[in-house]
Amino acid sequence: MKNINRKIILISAVIILVIIMVYNSLSQPGIKDLKTNFKEITAIRNEQNTGPIIRYYIVTVDRMNKMDIKTYGDFMPHTKYGNTRVYFFDKNKPFPNSVGLFEPYFDAKFNRFCVAVYEKSGMGDVEVKDF
Repeated sequence: MKNINRKIILISAVIILVIIMVYNSLSQPGIKDLKTNFKEITAIRNEQNTGPIIRYYIVTVDRMNKMDIKTYGDFMPHTKYGNTRVYFFDKNKPFPNSVGLFEPYFDAKFNRFCVAVYEKSGMGDVEVKDF
């Protein structure tokens, strides 16, 4: 009888532990938890798989919140020794629909509408600056 009780307690503990682990893994914060509404317009990535991976994104925002912009940038994919850059534009103003790998990354007429740039360098240094 004691053996059966121990098995029931052990199985119950394992089931509770699994439920807690699944809940914690599915309830992680994400982009949807931010107060600012972000919409990715376009992205580009170089095809080089042996060297640094370069990623550029064009994203629109409904308001300027520097902390949300940094958090959004931190959620973006990044590769060691690569470079991730996100250009943020006000959704109510003109913004580019394409981005390139080489300067100028988008048409210069949109420069004045860029509200911020997030950049994560190859060494993992993060910088958020007004454009």
